[in-house]
Amino acid sequence: MSVTEVHPAVHWLPENGAVRCELCPHRCLIPEGKRGICRVRENRGGRLFALTYGKVSAVQFDPVEKKPLYHFHPGKPILSIGSVGCNFQCGFCQNHPLVECAVPLTPVSVPDLVRAARREGAVGISYTYNEPLIWFEFVVDCAREFRKAGMANVLVTNGFISPEPLAELLPLVDAMNIDLKSMDPEFYRKICGGKLSPVLDTIRESAKTTHVEVTTLLVTGENDSDASIRAVVDFVAGVDPEIPLHLSRYMPMHRFTAPPTPPDRIAAAFRIARERLPYVYVGNYPLEGAGDTVCPACRVTVVRRHGYRTDPSGLAGSRCASCSTLLRFVV
Repeated sequence: MSVTEVHPAVHWLPENGAVRCELCPHRCLIPEGKRGICRVRENRGGRLFALTYGKVSAVQFDPVEKKPLYHFHPGKPILSIGSVGCNFQCGFCQNHPLVECAVPLTPVSVPDLVRAARREGAVGISYTYNEPLIWFEFVVDCAREFRKAGMANVLVTNGFISPEPLAELLPLVDAMNIDLKSMDPEFYRKICGGKLSPVLDTIRESAKTTHVEVTTLLVTGENDSDASIRAVVDFVAGVDPEIPLHLSRYMPMHRFTAPPTPPDRIAAAFRIARERLPYVYVGNYPLEGAGDTVCPACRVTVVRRHGYRTDPSGLAGSRCASCSTLLRFVV
């Protein structure tokens, strides 16, 4: 990664000749000339800089369902951008070249992104592909301009952020898909290089003020047991039972060679989740009935999905067109 121009970072403190980054719960103590765990925040001359500000690895338009967000402007396109780096080190990472900063970066301006989104009729912008929370300064500046332009801001995130920067960011965010990888702290420590409790805090706080959907990747032999799935479901239901939960099929990737999530485990996870949650979806596997949205009141299908093709004709605004029940949708 070659970066010649850098942007001052926020949420850090000087400490004994080094800098203490306060952006995420790692709270990296970064010596002169070194970077934090995320690889994109560097101490230069006793000041912390955000190396990837205004630099992207990917810019494209996606259906919003690809985030995945199934209850946020269904069927609409969204501008998706990402950079490089991450504050986790998941062994099964599906975007590890981005995490390892092994792809080229291209400068981009916020006004150009706003114009592109308008031109394509996008509902807004999604900060995705790598971990957007470590891109904090650029995401905040970009989000402010998209909000002024009347468009939405979406985060696709691991949720590993400190409370103060989260509180600063949340008023600018319209929707989030947050990974909940497991309810086992050891899973986070050993496999992801992080901590579970801050992620749970992020889900709780974010669900108070913005639209939240949760994704759990079912990793074969690691977090796909009935007990593991039930723990995730119980947490989500305890925060808000109407939060949509996406159960995604794992495929061998990066350092993990275990076989793909068995179909019987996917079906079991879907069955367990539906015991407590009305909105449960399966990704990366065509399980019958696990892609559509059914009205919890009258049981009529209100949104039909085939891959990323979406038919929301059963909705009347945010209500079921058949029985007028108000549903958890942002439209």
